[in-house]
Amino acid sequence: MSSFGAGKTKEVIFSMEEGSVKMFLRGRPVPMLIPDKLALTYSLDACSELPSCRLKLDWVYGYRGRDCRANLYLLPTGEIVYFVASVAVLYSVEEQRQRHYLGHNDDIKCLAVHPDMVTIATGQVAGTTKEGKLLPPHVRIWDSVSLSTLHVLGLGVFDRAVCCVGFSKSNGGNLLCAVDESNDHMLSVWDWAKEAKVVEAKCSIEAVLVATFHPTDPTLLITFGKSHICFWNLEGGSLNKRQGLFEKHEKPKYVLCVTFLEDGDVVTGDSGGNLYVWGKGGNRITKAVLGAHDGGVFGLCALRDGTLVSGGGRDRRVVLWGSDYSKLQEVEVPEDFGPVRTVAEGHGDTLYVGTTRNTILQGSMHMGFSLLVQGHVEELWGLATHPSRAQFVTCGQDKLVHLWCSESHQPLWSRVIEDPARSAGFHPSGSVLAVGTVTGRWLLLDTETNDLVAIHTDGNEQISVVSFSPDGAYLAVGSHDNLVYVYTVDQGGRKVSRLGKCSGHSSFITHLDWAQDSSCFVTNSGDYEILYWDVATCKQITSADAVRNVEWATATCVLGFGVFGIWSEGADGTDINAVARSHNGKLLASADDFGKVHLFSYPCCQPRALSHKYGGHSSHVTNVAFLWDDSAALTTGGKDTSVLQWRVV
Repeated sequence: MSSFGAGKTKEVIFSMEEGSVKMFLRGRPVPMLIPDKLALTYSLDACSELPSCRLKLDWVYGYRGRDCRANLYLLPTGEIVYFVASVAVLYSVEEQRQRHYLGHNDDIKCLAVHPDMVTIATGQVAGTTKEGKLLPPHVRIWDSVSLSTLHVLGLGVFDRAVCCVGFSKSNGGNLLCAVDESNDHMLSVWDWAKEAKVVEAKCSIEAVLVATFHPTDPTLLITFGKSHICFWNLEGGSLNKRQGLFEKHEKPKYVLCVTFLEDGDVVTGDSGGNLYVWGKGGNRITKAVLGAHDGGVFGLCALRDGTLVSGGGRDRRVVLWGSDYSKLQEVEVPEDFGPVRTVAEGHGDTLYVGTTRNTILQGSMHMGFSLLVQGHVEELWGLATHPSRAQFVTCGQDKLVHLWCSESHQPLWSRVIEDPARSAGFHPSGSVLAVGTVTGRWLLLDTETNDLVAIHTDGNEQISVVSFSPDGAYLAVGSHDNLVYVYTVDQGGRKVSRLGKCSGHSSFITHLDWAQDSSCFVTNSGDYEILYWDVATCKQITSADAVRNVEWATATCVLGFGVFGIWSEGADGTDINAVARSHNGKLLASADDFGKVHLFSYPCCQPRALSHKYGGHSSHVTNVAFLWDDSAALTTGGKDTSVLQWRVV
């Protein structure tokens, strides 16, 4: 190997004769051409430099309502607190400002606010490092003013995930209960300030949805979930369980939510649409409001004035009940926002409603509700930034396409399309947007009106990339059927006609970059191939010298000489999902499978280059892009469905 004459490191070989660098992914060689202007001075041993800029998390788009509950509260600071991915968000609606607690390293599943209204507990799932090492699930207790971590509980104690947490409400709030997702759903009680476990007990083999202390009885805990509710007595260092008795009432499939009344009564809502009142200190139902909702009751909130608000699943209704359980008022949440997941009381008569479609609404029973936080509901891959405005588009498996303003942090429009979406790209004029779906269909949308301009189908596999040439004259559509379909473009992106298809890859197309002069483009594929294409003929360019010195308009291909330093030692070729170069050509950001966003200097052509590293997403980060003026970078999460906006500082 060393006969290449100019050095090698583990897994990377530099050949001066060929003017190329070869790296290996899973044993496969990936040869990359060095531009002539860099070839003479290039050395594998040169040190890469950290970028002079950094990223600071500026805004989090989204909310986790689809499968978590009781995770939305108003703090005395006027901020609402909730979570998405591994970020706890403190959002001041009045000031349109967010702060972020970033202590977690994987998905947050539950949240509780201490009676002091400053201290917060959040519990997370088990994570994994990129070396495959398990990161144990745990609870973090933190200060919502300073955002500093006060205590970490349960490292090595919890199994799989912490799904419920709750502070004691009396006795100074010095206890915390937690339930994990082990087979027995262990319930544990902690003296959190001492980080000491006081007692634990097997809770239930069925799913447990909530664990909470009674607000006025310091010895009473309540847990419930799939077909059960349990009342626990905490005395003398042990937990004694009494099952809730449904007696003449039908046992629900799930007990879903709880609230507490002034007089100590406990009110639960269940999957049958019923409200049950459990008399103070007892485990029997003293009053039933049957059929309070059509479908499950997902959220309950006792208001300051003694009335009660419930939120419905299937019927999407928010209902206000008098102290005698007579129905006073009801409002239906618009269908687009989905079923109600949780209800929280704000200032005055304001209510906050979190929904299962990952949105947060603000409003009142009198005025109705309007959108406050919009999110995606399923895996998210499609991301593109507007060529000349502070706007970007996201699209995902949920068939939603959102055009966002990065300054107001609100969607300018949202559109539902027929198929799950996978990719997006703007015409250089910014007036038309291409969206690729998983079925081989792709659409052109008008960016002002979101009207459908055209719809086309190429193959029947997912369209992983849609990219207009810099001069706006061509559109390349890269598919999982190993082909790139090329179109000529007229009328500012509104009229396209198929020019031909590029065939030569032996695996699916993953990424694509255009030459600055729009004469050719380069593609990456699932088997780590780099191929070059002449756009006029749709033929592969096989001469290295013809493409060696091409200036590329973008750097989104994860394989290539300018970016190969992003790969860590022993990397699997699927570890990095996306990469993007800033428009000024100085920075390179990557999105990986370990929840991390990395920022490198560009070009990034030293093995295992140095980077700044940022968390916030969980599991895989699917895409990354810089805004047109490089003021911010955007990243999308796969399973966590979130979009994070990072200020470049």
